[in-house]
Amino acid sequence: MFEQAAGSAPALSASSLIQLIWLASPALPVGGFSYSEGLETAIERAGVATESIASDWLDDQLHLTLARGDLAVIAQAVPAWRQGQTGDLARIRQLNDWVLQTRETSELRAQAEQMGRSLLEWLRNHDGSDAARIAACAGLPPTYPIAFALAASQTSAGVRDCLLAYAFGWAENMMQAALKSVPLGQSAGQRILARLSRAIPAAVELAMQLPDDERQAFSPMLAILSSQHETQYSRLFRS
Repeated sequence: MFEQAAGSAPALSASSLIQLIWLASPALPVGGFSYSEGLETAIERAGVATESIASDWLDDQLHLTLARGDLAVIAQAVPAWRQGQTGDLARIRQLNDWVLQTRETSELRAQAEQMGRSLLEWLRNHDGSDAARIAACAGLPPTYPIAFALAASQTSAGVRDCLLAYAFGWAENMMQAALKSVPLGQSAGQRILARLSRAIPAAVELAMQLPDDERQAFSPMLAILSSQHETQYSRLFRS
């Protein structure tokens, strides 16, 4: 299973499908619900005040940051975790370092680190997890994309399916953040989620094609808003 090529896509077993759904669930105890990734400040300071604008904002974030950053990292990290007895640790460390180095604010970096620790702790208590790989991951210590790649690599899912699960989990969390912050009703939230769901496959395809020298996390407005959120007077979210 661990030697599976990055681009292969075998039939997904029921257990692997359930595992990916589980990893994408907002109920997974990794703290994703507590972050807005700058959206809360965008609502206060950048005019993200309606369903239409919030939908546009999240669609842009999907394509400009998630697809070219975290998803592209996971596309490389899943096959790296599937190598040998404990994964290709040199490659995994390189990818983990890239995530840390490209988080442009203390909040965004803290989110990546906290969610990585929490997911690794969940894996330690999860039946069937690979103890050797978990120990190797703990030594990094892992960011969330790297920990997610480890969890997803222990299924029989192809890389594309792993990325679809990650992207949908992100989309559902961000939709919920918009509902609380704009605020919006449930129907508006479902329309936003439907739009993101239609856009996710193209974002995943782009991420799978990106080589290392084209992966990037350049999003200056997001960085500015995240920095402002650190001192925002009234807020619901940690970032």
